[in-house]
Amino acid sequence: METGSPHDTGTADAQGTPTPATADVPAADAGTEPDGGTEPVWRALPSGLLTMRRLLLVVWLGLLTLATALVPGLLAGPACGAFAVLPLALLLWGWVMLERNWRSWRYAERADDLLISRGVLWREETVVPYGRMQLVEVTSGPVERHFGLASVQLHTAAAATDATIPGLDPDEAERLRDRLTELGEARSAGL
Repeated sequence: METGSPHDTGTADAQGTPTPATADVPAADAGTEPDGGTEPVWRALPSGLLTMRRLLLVVWLGLLTLATALVPGLLAGPACGAFAVLPLALLLWGWVMLERNWRSWRYAERADDLLISRGVLWREETVVPYGRMQLVEVTSGPVERHFGLASVQLHTAAAATDATIPGLDPDEAERLRDRLTELGEARSAGL
């Protein structure tokens, strides 16, 4: 069983598998624990992002498996069609890794900055101060729109601190964009 990270606020289902936290914290309370502490409240990404990524994995690797089975099988004989096992194994490995990656994504709004945490093997936590934000974009490609998802991209003066939160509900993405823009304008006015 995989253990959660120290900031994982998820729960466990009947089998003991950790489920991500999807705390719906009002904007006024974002960034603090319900008991008034200063620890950030981490929000997980919606499960629609995992569904979308898994579907894309099945489509692309399914086509590759089919091509790997048919082309060598027709040209060189049925024994060469066994190479289709390789993309199929990659599909199974990718299925598990996509879930681990999806579970690793979290974001938290604090009083002065936004935290974004991600990564399975190499954990990466990005801190974006509100006063340094120059642009907050909400984007949604055709596949994301089909699954009812949108991404929030943050641009700052330093290109290395640009950050993206993928796979959010469009309403949450717009709320986050508006809140970050408002806080960014308020913090930059004080500089």
